[in-house]
Amino acid sequence: MISDGTLEELSRIVGKEHIIYGEKSISEYASDGTKLIYPPDAVIIPANKEEISAILALATDRNFPVIPRGAGTGMTGGALPVKGGLVVAMNRFNRILEIDEDNMICRVEPGVITGHLQQTVDTLGLFYPPDPASSDTCTIGGNVAECAGGLRAVKYGVTRDYVLGLTAVLPNGDIITPGVYTMKGVAGYDLVRLITGSEGTLAIITEIILRLIPKPDAKRTMIAFFKDPPSAVTTVSDLIRNKTVPSILEFMDRWCIGCVRDELDIDIPHNTNAMVLIEVDGDSSVMDKMVNRIKAICISRGSIRFDAAKGDREAERLWEVRKKVSPSLFKLRPHKVSEDIVVPRSRMAELVAFLSRLGNTYGLPIPAFGHAGDGKIHVNIMFDRENPEEESRIPLIVEELFKEVIRLKGTITGEHGIGITKAPYLSMEIQKPEMDLLYRIKKAFDPTGILNPGKIFTDA
Repeated sequence: MISDGTLEELSRIVGKEHIIYGEKSISEYASDGTKLIYPPDAVIIPANKEEISAILALATDRNFPVIPRGAGTGMTGGALPVKGGLVVAMNRFNRILEIDEDNMICRVEPGVITGHLQQTVDTLGLFYPPDPASSDTCTIGGNVAECAGGLRAVKYGVTRDYVLGLTAVLPNGDIITPGVYTMKGVAGYDLVRLITGSEGTLAIITEIILRLIPKPDAKRTMIAFFKDPPSAVTTVSDLIRNKTVPSILEFMDRWCIGCVRDELDIDIPHNTNAMVLIEVDGDSSVMDKMVNRIKAICISRGSIRFDAAKGDREAERLWEVRKKVSPSLFKLRPHKVSEDIVVPRSRMAELVAFLSRLGNTYGLPIPAFGHAGDGKIHVNIMFDRENPEEESRIPLIVEELFKEVIRLKGTITGEHGIGITKAPYLSMEIQKPEMDLLYRIKKAFDPTGILNPGKIFTDA
């Protein structure tokens, strides 16, 4: 527990109106996208890096946990105060500080909503590609902390590919500014990349320099229907191997199709067991050529029907399929565990076949959809918590899934991070010498262990 005297000192740092404690007041900061609940002792809402520096220096001195928090959309519990302590809410760090059109960079605070930044730079003919599914609510700071990906990663990469520099506060209160304003820079170790994806365990980010690119001139959206998942995922590999790199390649299996079929104004062939949504962007003069090439590849791989949207309205109608998938899965069961595994594109057919066997073995539906262009699949294990026997199967399924993913040379998390939900499984992927090194890095940044404790590393 944080003492009353310490709470009083914290209130002097930020002002009494920006510190919250009391069971009802802090409830919204006790959970995240996992729906798990861990109440903090208090919540503080600072306004600048100097206030964060003072907060962390006090926390190090008094030895209480500090948990940085963005919008709370994370799916592995990264923002949960699992050991109590003080949640540092970045709500007031919500400004776009600068957009440099000549050098195509911007400076933003971590509380800026990702979608808001994308819309703002779009009006200037610029483009910020990372596009998490929660872009309308998630923040840039959370994206950096988790190294978020999204639908466009197959062509444009993930968040770390756009972070040039940071301002961050270390647990002892020191303020650091690693990184550059330029496209190149190799002075010293790459602390920017180290902090990006560190899940708030090394430092609290207060400012971010992001790379922008020119806005694509045009885009086209397509959908291909297949009789079986192997044909669909093999098509994905063929498209990229044939020098056609769509900006988005989204896969959906038969479970997903069954859940959305009745909700959409789209004629889905009755024998469809897999779908691939495709988007290309670039120069308008080559759009028709790209669509025709993609169509030819899909048909050659067994697509039973291929549709290309003729305008924005038709494209939006096709994207409704993808938007409806996740919420519609609760038709199968009232609860789910979602894992964001990744395998090499060439192994996706093996993974899809394994998921079918896994579901049959444990008697639960395991729908799969996701960013097939980069091998990233959302595996959803559907179950009913009111049925203890069903719920007891979940850890067994997750462990078998992760073992197979590792066998296929994949990774147990592509964009959600480790947090608390995947921490028990991290040693399946990362061997002891590497784990020891990661722990020494954590200790170098945070000797007393006050910053976001309980994440990534298990207590053991």
